Amino acid sequence: MVLTSHDKLGDTGNKTGFWLEEFAAPYYVFKDAGATITLASPLGGQPPLDPKSDDPTAQTDSTHRFKADTAAQAALATTVKLDTVTADDFDAVFYPGGHGPLWDLAEDKNSIALIETMLKAGKPVVAVCHAPGILRHPKNPDGTSVVHGKAVTGFTNTEEQAVGLTDVVPFLVEDMLRQNGGTYSKLGDWQPYVVTDGMLITGQNPASSEPAAKALLKLLG
Repeated sequence: MVLTSHDKLGDTGNKTGFWLEEFAAPYYVFKDAGATITLASPLGGQPPLDPKSDDPTAQTDSTHRFKADTAAQAALATTVKLDTVTADDFDAVFYPGGHGPLWDLAEDKNSIALIETMLKAGKPVVAVCHAPGILRHPKNPDGTSVVHGKAVTGFTNTEEQAVGLTDVVPFLVEDMLRQNGGTYSKLGDWQPYVVTDGMLITGQNPASSEPAAKALLKLLG
């Protein structure tokens, strides 16, 4: 699981980071299935939590479980540096969202290389909510975008509008996926929606994080 290290919400003076539910729900899907989980981030150590995702109204069973789980908290506080991660060691990679990834992971050369290597090796790459932004630059061996001709989803323009950050984010996830040749689809705002196409799994929003994790387990068999 690769988390953002970026904590500044553009020039607003507000904080951002990863979205708690989008980490916690998949984490427990994988843990309960007996998976070995490695947590990584560009800078290593504790990734920044989007304060809005810590709001009482944003809590779920998974986030409550995380807040009572000292081992999971310790694992999150000690993420390994992304540049130490090699695709050979893993069966799949999962990117939780939050606005943070739009600034760092979308442009991170180690993340781009990891995605390209995983897909080329026939290993799943999963990204939820804003995390499909990480698919902005990775290319197939033939030079086309990894989303070109692929069925994908991600945080919608209308969802971004609803949270009032259309003019703050460096790019809109929906627009980027379309521009890169992805066959983009969505459901209504905040509805859980997951799309699997080959080794690429994308989820639309926070509610899609647990179903995306389950889709990955299904793909891994």
